[in-house]
Amino acid sequence: MDVLWGYCVNIQGVTCLQRKKVPLSSPQPTTMTFIMLTYLAIKQFTLVDNLELDIAQGFTVITGETGAGKSILLDALGLCLGDKADGQAVRYGADKAELTAIFDLSQLAQAQTWLLERDLAHDQECSLRRVIHKEGRSKAWINGTAVTLAELRTLGELLINIHSQHAHQSLLKKEAHRQLLDNVGGLQALAQQVANAYQTWLNAKQQLQHSQTHYATQQAKLALIGSHLEELDKLHLKAGDYAQLEQEYDRLAHFEALMHDGQHSLNLLTDGENPIYRQLQQALRTLETHQSRATTLANVYTGLQSALIDIKESSRELSAFLAEQELDPVRLAYLEEKIGEAQRLARKHKVLASDLPTLQQQLRHEQQTYQQAQDLSALEQAVTLAKEDYLGIAEQLRQARQSVAPQITAKVSAHLRDLSMPNTQLSYAFTALDKASRDGLDDIELLFSANLGQQLQPLAKIASGGELSRFALAVQVIQAQHSAVPVLVFDEVDVGISGGTAEVVGNLLRQLGERAQILCITHQPQVAAKGHQHWQVQKYTQDDKTLSRVVCLTHRQRVEEIARMSGGLTITPETLKHAESMLIST
Repeated sequence: MDVLWGYCVNIQGVTCLQRKKVPLSSPQPTTMTFIMLTYLAIKQFTLVDNLELDIAQGFTVITGETGAGKSILLDALGLCLGDKADGQAVRYGADKAELTAIFDLSQLAQAQTWLLERDLAHDQECSLRRVIHKEGRSKAWINGTAVTLAELRTLGELLINIHSQHAHQSLLKKEAHRQLLDNVGGLQALAQQVANAYQTWLNAKQQLQHSQTHYATQQAKLALIGSHLEELDKLHLKAGDYAQLEQEYDRLAHFEALMHDGQHSLNLLTDGENPIYRQLQQALRTLETHQSRATTLANVYTGLQSALIDIKESSRELSAFLAEQELDPVRLAYLEEKIGEAQRLARKHKVLASDLPTLQQQLRHEQQTYQQAQDLSALEQAVTLAKEDYLGIAEQLRQARQSVAPQITAKVSAHLRDLSMPNTQLSYAFTALDKASRDGLDDIELLFSANLGQQLQPLAKIASGGELSRFALAVQVIQAQHSAVPVLVFDEVDVGISGGTAEVVGNLLRQLGERAQILCITHQPQVAAKGHQHWQVQKYTQDDKTLSRVVCLTHRQRVEEIARMSGGLTITPETLKHAESMLIST
């Protein structure tokens, strides 16, 4: 099977992408039938001019001399996933760096759902793009749509887990011990329920405390709102009423002018000496004999007929309206008083008079809120119920954690035995907290002993650097085995080990590569030999510029690279033979 690979070459200051098919030096994993991270492109980033990589399935190892730029790949990938940008990462002389990662989501329903909910889906492929300007500002896109870094990070957490070489430092914190328990034990959902219940309880307590502290202030506010509502209720103004009141007032206030002008208009239409109605009738009789002689005349005749009908109808409506009108001084005085009161209240509350009904609804809602806040017994009951709910869920979590803890310590111990730590003892210590927390009812700590007869103690007190590094590696492998995220990246997690232990690590990562896509930066030849494919990062100079490139190694090139990693600068036939045997064993 051949896979497309790309690397950059700088020729006389011009960078071109060279892509060719290179036969894989190791067989592809047989149990995995999909690729999640399919493509990574890096342009004008640190030491890279233009680099494109088509990424295969299985376990990919990344090697190279110290300083060659291996971390560039992971840094670029991290930026595609929402890491903080730095303008200094833009290659010297360039205005901006551009990074693109493409994922196949056909096997990842959760990520597809996330994209669909935000109208960002594009078939079953997902493109993450990040542009970083040398001034430090950056922009991000998902499938061509601009997004925030928070959205990019949220999606990235569904796609990739990056295990750093400094992960052992986090294991000195109890928080990491609890997270290991929840992640491997499948307790994340229950832990989130506990956190939500705790927040509900906390909110209820804060509301009760606030009401108790500000009871007098709330009483005064409630009285003021009641006074405002009493005035508005007395006004009894509904939505749309004010405009109707103004219209009616205006009609009564101008009654004489309205009746005079209305009657005059009626006379012009139908009742005068020569009304429009009669003139139209005369025009129709005059044109009647000529309408068949031209289409225009026929249209004019039809239009006049329609106008005559409209005049008749309008005249009847106007006549009926004038007949209904009656001057009512009492009603006029009432309207004047009500409109004046509405305008006074509008000025008082700094709103339009037409908006007083809306203000009334807002004040009624505030009144209800303050009344509820004044009901201390109801608030106390809410606190009690929230506490009971929290304690019930937290107790479930406590029991679940204590149940899975021995299983997890057994798994870690088994891996540590493979990593040449046969006498390791591990145990989770659960200590009831004096005060409940959003993380549960217990203080949780993983206790450790590397030697028989040695008392179990916190990791930070007794684990050496080498022991802690192996412990971190075992933990990361276990977490990776239980991860729903399909792409796992390991950044020099094998620091501090060698020989047979390194070979065990390589085997573990290769096994993970059968069910997930693994990228691993390593300095260990035993690990590098286990990869399904092997990338080498090379640094070189051209035209007084330092550049990095990535090459997918053939079988022969892998032998040479593993020999270099095993034997240093001088590669002998023996080191080549040993490197060959390491590859054959895979």
